[in-house]
Amino acid sequence: MADESQTISHTKDKHDGMTSSNEDIAEKSNDTDGELFDDLSKRQKSRFKVEFIDEQRKSREAEVDCTGEGESHVLAGPGPLSPTVTPSSPTKSTADTHNSLSYDTHNLKTFGNYTTEALPHDDHYRNLLSAEVALKSRPTLEELHEEKDGDARMMMTTSEDVEMSDVVQPLDQHKDSQESHSQQTAVKFGWIQGVLVRCLLNIWGVMLFLRLSWVVGQAGIGFATVIVLLSGVVTTITTLSMSAICTNGQVKGGGAYYMISRSLGPEFGGAIGLVFSVANAVAVAMYVVGFAETVRDLLQDNDALMIDQDNDVRLIGLIIVIFILGIALIGMEWEARAQLILLVVLLIAIVNFIVGSVIPATDDKRGRGFVGYSGDVFVNNFGPSYRHGEDFFSVFAVFFPAATGILAGANISGDLADAQKAIPKGTLLAILISSITYIGMAWIVGSCVIRDATGSQVDGFYGNMTNCTGADCKAGLLNTFQNMGLVSGWWPLITTGIFAATLSSALASLVSAPKVFQAVCKDCIFPKIHVFAKGYGKAQEPRRAYVLTFVIAVGFIAIGELNAIAPIISNFFLMSYTLINYACFDASLAKSPGFRPAFKFYNQWVSLFGSLLCLSIMFIIQWWAALLTFVCIAALYAYIHYVKPDVNWGSSTQAHSYKNALMSALKLVNVQEHVKNFRPQVLVLTGEPSDRPALVDFVSDITKDISLMICGHVIVGEDRWSQVQQLRKLKPSAVHSWLHKRKVRAFYKTITSTNFRSGAQNLLESSGLGKMKPNTMIMGFKNDWQITDPALVQQYFEIIHDSFDLNYGVGVLRIKESFYHPGKLKESRTNESVFEIKPSESEVQIQPDQQGETESLEDEKESLVVKFKTGDEEDVTIGGAANLQEGAEHDGKVSDDDGDDDDLPVTKQVSRFLHKQKTGTIDVWWLFDDGGLTLLLPYILSTKSKWSKCELRVFMAGSKKRELDRDQKNMATLLSKFRIDYSKMTVIPTVGKAPSRYSVSRFEELISPWLQNSDDPLPDCNKTWKISEAELTANKEKTNRQLRIRELLEEHSQHKASLVVLTLPVPRKGSCSAGLYMAWLETLTSGDMPPVLLLRGNQTSVLTYYS
Repeated sequence: MADESQTISHTKDKHDGMTSSNEDIAEKSNDTDGELFDDLSKRQKSRFKVEFIDEQRKSREAEVDCTGEGESHVLAGPGPLSPTVTPSSPTKSTADTHNSLSYDTHNLKTFGNYTTEALPHDDHYRNLLSAEVALKSRPTLEELHEEKDGDARMMMTTSEDVEMSDVVQPLDQHKDSQESHSQQTAVKFGWIQGVLVRCLLNIWGVMLFLRLSWVVGQAGIGFATVIVLLSGVVTTITTLSMSAICTNGQVKGGGAYYMISRSLGPEFGGAIGLVFSVANAVAVAMYVVGFAETVRDLLQDNDALMIDQDNDVRLIGLIIVIFILGIALIGMEWEARAQLILLVVLLIAIVNFIVGSVIPATDDKRGRGFVGYSGDVFVNNFGPSYRHGEDFFSVFAVFFPAATGILAGANISGDLADAQKAIPKGTLLAILISSITYIGMAWIVGSCVIRDATGSQVDGFYGNMTNCTGADCKAGLLNTFQNMGLVSGWWPLITTGIFAATLSSALASLVSAPKVFQAVCKDCIFPKIHVFAKGYGKAQEPRRAYVLTFVIAVGFIAIGELNAIAPIISNFFLMSYTLINYACFDASLAKSPGFRPAFKFYNQWVSLFGSLLCLSIMFIIQWWAALLTFVCIAALYAYIHYVKPDVNWGSSTQAHSYKNALMSALKLVNVQEHVKNFRPQVLVLTGEPSDRPALVDFVSDITKDISLMICGHVIVGEDRWSQVQQLRKLKPSAVHSWLHKRKVRAFYKTITSTNFRSGAQNLLESSGLGKMKPNTMIMGFKNDWQITDPALVQQYFEIIHDSFDLNYGVGVLRIKESFYHPGKLKESRTNESVFEIKPSESEVQIQPDQQGETESLEDEKESLVVKFKTGDEEDVTIGGAANLQEGAEHDGKVSDDDGDDDDLPVTKQVSRFLHKQKTGTIDVWWLFDDGGLTLLLPYILSTKSKWSKCELRVFMAGSKKRELDRDQKNMATLLSKFRIDYSKMTVIPTVGKAPSRYSVSRFEELISPWLQNSDDPLPDCNKTWKISEAELTANKEKTNRQLRIRELLEEHSQHKASLVVLTLPVPRKGSCSAGLYMAWLETLTSGDMPPVLLLRGNQTSVLTYYS
């Protein structure tokens, strides 16, 4: 805090002429808090603030938050208050800033001059939200880029302007607040005591004293050396991969779980973390039982059994587990001391063995097979002599579990002073030392102990110790496991070494299992286990997890039969090695710029080879255990993938997703288009998708699993600054989360513009990437076109023109209810989407595109009277077509209903297309050939499960009534060639018939407000939406056709269809105004009609009957 205090003091000197230090402020804080706050709150926005916190937070205990938000809730005890500097979030509102004591740090010196720029610093890359101590902060882009007089604008920026969730911080960084202070006072281990010692104790183990001589007897000295070296190769490759991963950023507690989860994601990490914890817990029982069996044998040899053989093992095992649990609960410092003592005992036992090998053998030892160093014995023992069905791989399977201790140091990564340096250095050196030790002791025992001996002292005296065959041989390398003690100088030291090896391995496993399990629980990947994440003391010891491990170990000790479980445990460890190697390979293959390990001695293909080698060894050890391991990992992976925990660790899986998408998009560019591969790639003008859920759901039914869908959102602002401000208020991550929860597979794209049409043009021109580009535009029908500002109707109309100009297919969807439901989307407990709808207003009010005086719209009908709000109001945010206001918080609201009462409750309106459609029909009115899009889209809908109960009916226009049979046959043949399944096909020859007088009069009433008046005060060029008499005359035939089609729709589809898909009329440029065209669409879709999709292709074939 010294540097920070100097910085604060320097800044206060500059602004207040004061030289008080941080401590001076603390002394005056109790008397002058109000004055300081009133004075300092008036200053410009700063990047630091001072909050009074409890200095005794060192002793607090942090509870883990499993709400999925990655934040820690801290419980602080009482104590004196003193000021400290904490970072002030750039999203902090002005009101919040006034409640904190702030210091201006904008003019600190850089290169000896006062400037806003900052030099690179470690604090700039830390998570500011969870910091408890003063952190330096780089200036924001606004502070560097905006004008000097723009400070007022920046001060007006609230927490809503910048969505912090878009800049995703890893979950583990949010835990800094609860760990940083405790880690400063907790005991940390270096690479020797923390890694080297632990790995040596686990690698040497009981294998060194009880099984190595048997391995030499079976495989011979030569192949025993190969077995040790092969094990060393596997562990070395794994360590190189682990070193690359652990030096690619800060390594926290969790060991193998932490490295795998942060590299491959929560699915692999959570699966391996859970099974690895269980494996270590069961391994405690295995090592303790090995210790207890040795003690039982000693008691049995001295006729001192307490109960019987089996129960003595259980009783001794329980006592030992309680003993090592006590050591672990005392703390890691005492556990480390115990490990050092056990290491010294092991080293003495090894030295005892080496010294004993040069001591001349007694007659008793000679009778048991120890003859001292002999060239003949070395030659005879150099080759293999497999017996009892053993072979090289079975012997290798017996020895390899000794090499599974390389993760002992990594498992306590959270307790290492510098895990990035300690893990590679300590683990690699432990592998080297242990491999040399195993090879050296194998050569020693193979050079001085024969394979078969009688075990008789008399035979040793006369030199006849080899005079035996088969079962008569009681001693030698192949007949007993006590050869290491036989060679040693003093046998009890070897027994003590066995005790030390088992106890050290049990103690290491008892520590590793809770540490890894605590890390799993902290990440909240699995439910109902976060209670075990709580830490105690300075080092945040997982005492609850210690007790859980103790219970598991005691349970397996009581059950016994650990020999059957041993292969499974070994396979669990090997699966960890497999995934560590694969994680390094996968991260390298993804070529993510973020994978920059400080450890350079690795290779992605070597890591892949190591991963495959570990998989092979799993099946060599026990094939059924390997399969069981795969099943366990796969089941846990599938579960985690299904629940999708709310974590983001920047895994290589994410990097691969981007790389694969990029490569596929580039590859697709070179693929030539063909009509058989046509897919309707849809740009749907939704605005903020949650405002028009029914429109989103309908288009999703078309594109889901087969093609591209982009939800377009146009943001309208008066100037660039207002557009940027509104853009910042949007929350893209929240939108994508809403789409994901609604099971809509779509992209969300925003465009800023000064008006709706130009924004829509930008969307039409810029949406998509390469061949992944929309070819169809769909928007909702503008229900309020008769009462809204005609200029907005003109923009809506021009968007249809623009779409055709850009060779898009165009769709306009209308439902009886309104698409537009602005409001806050809520998720009910049943996960059903529910909307909180804002109350509607009876009076229609619209904000103008430009702020200012209201235009006078005299001589208009009452239905066209529009009241504009004036003044300094917020600009309109415009999205889809059903309403030209959405997304922004504004006072003016637009009613987008057509005057009909909504028949459905709001929750049913917004979920109209969310659920399975009831029995009905999909009526396709394919009146004019548009390339087949009008027929293809409803066919695609009919194949979806939601619409499976709706049969497809096709209606076509006939040429002449007397040729009805021929037309119907031709159309049936065409549909058959297109392989379109339909329930009924109808050719209607009366489409060209004149409409009824009622239809004509109703249409005339509809367009009357839009007709040009001879006494109109404004020139026609300023009212392009107006309908002239010449235009009506020129389009009389088209108008009559639309009226007649409406009559046919009422006759055939109004009461039976669940959806009507109808050919969209094409407005000819220069001869059809916005008012007339909207009247056509209103005629075709209004009233008591089912949902109507007006659709028109771009006159290019999207159907073919060629194979």
